[in-house]
Amino acid sequence: MTTRDTTTATIDRRDFVKELLAQCPDALVVTGLGSPTYDVFAAGDRNKNFYLWGAMGGAALIGLGLALAQPEKSVLVITGDGEQLMGIGGLATISAQQPKNLTIVVLDNGHFGETGMQRSHTSLGTNLSAVARACGISSAYEVHDAHAVAQVVQGIHQREAVVLAQVFVKADDLPRALPSRDGVYIKNRFRQELGFAPL
Repeated sequence: MTTRDTTTATIDRRDFVKELLAQCPDALVVTGLGSPTYDVFAAGDRNKNFYLWGAMGGAALIGLGLALAQPEKSVLVITGDGEQLMGIGGLATISAQQPKNLTIVVLDNGHFGETGMQRSHTSLGTNLSAVARACGISSAYEVHDAHAVAQVVQGIHQREAVVLAQVFVKADDLPRALPSRDGVYIKNRFRQELGFAPL
């Protein structure tokens, strides 16, 4: 069994997310369960943010649907390794569709942060960027340095291919920043941002 030393990661996930969103103010953002939601909300609440609560494994596929429905807009999924591992089959579906306006950022701390920081499969040998490439997402890569946020931003703005960036972040227990848990409110303000009437 190949394991990864998660203590060597140097990227602060909250700083990375804040910088990423600051450089992509027009992107539609879908967040994965837990820490990615807290990080995106901490960077500043926006009507373009679609926060998921209790939908583990669904973030990338919701991003896929949104990217297909809004082909002129950049769609950014920010999720964690545990959440993406649960939705790993979705990478094959995303590859089959190849939406050029979809970027998936996996904040990988090698742990299941929401259930007690148990080691996740990514610290036990699973490489999500390699899995994505095997599924046919050729623009899938690892990020080990915070300065590489520029590479992710470039992919979002260019919209030339579906991208998956596996960002190795420190396994920190940061204070939770909690957006609204009112699903109807989140859905309706997102719809209004896109020019649709609330439901």
